[in-house]
Amino acid sequence: MTNLLKGKAGLVTAAGSGIGRASAVALANAGAKVMVSDISEEGGQETVNIIKENGGEAQFFKCDVSDEEQVKALVDETVTVFGKLDFAHNNAGINAGQVKIGEMDANDWDKTMKINLYGTFYSVKHQVNAMLQSGGGSIVNTASGAGLEGSPNMTPYTASKHGIVGLTKSVALEYGKQNIRINAIAPGATITPAIEGWAKNHPEQYNGVLESLPAGEMSTPEDQGNVVMFLCSDLARQISGVTIPVDGGYTAGKLQQ
Repeated sequence: MTNLLKGKAGLVTAAGSGIGRASAVALANAGAKVMVSDISEEGGQETVNIIKENGGEAQFFKCDVSDEEQVKALVDETVTVFGKLDFAHNNAGINAGQVKIGEMDANDWDKTMKINLYGTFYSVKHQVNAMLQSGGGSIVNTASGAGLEGSPNMTPYTASKHGIVGLTKSVALEYGKQNIRINAIAPGATITPAIEGWAKNHPEQYNGVLESLPAGEMSTPEDQGNVVMFLCSDLARQISGVTIPVDGGYTAGKLQQ
């Protein structure tokens, strides 16, 4: 463990697996107290157990970010348990409706926007109000490479992630003088159980993606979590309103085949 976040407390949404779990673990390993949130009680509790086994402090709170009242309850519970809210990682998101827009079900659009964009809005809204009570803090939103460029057959996801990038910039301007920083990460292809299954079932597609990555390898959830931890720390005290791609250089420009 390090002491970068010693004495700090905060929350991570969708922390029951993948990037959210890696973020929560990285924050706890830096000395922070972490409220682990997810719609999956089983996954969230597993993350809490991992943190505790590593000597950290964490609790679980179930939350569906598409419901503003549940989001407010999550923020309130974090403040009640830990006494303040110093940081938050808003990581919850889905990718529904992976078809061309002319074939899309409006319900998939609505569901994606409600979780990805509205969920981030609800979270940031209540987080900044809590942070104002304790003198400031740092918020990190999970955008995507699809929030920096277009992605075919992923219109609702892409639109929602572009929205998160814009929200992040605007809130940075609104609350900078109140000592609240807000940034976003834009993960590229990241090794998760879903990606591993895809690689096994469609190796030619997976290898094609690998060949397009300047780094020559996919990011890990831990790569994403470490950037979140850095942005929540005082090492990043002059960084606000930016979206950082964590993608091995992919969005810098595709490699020519």
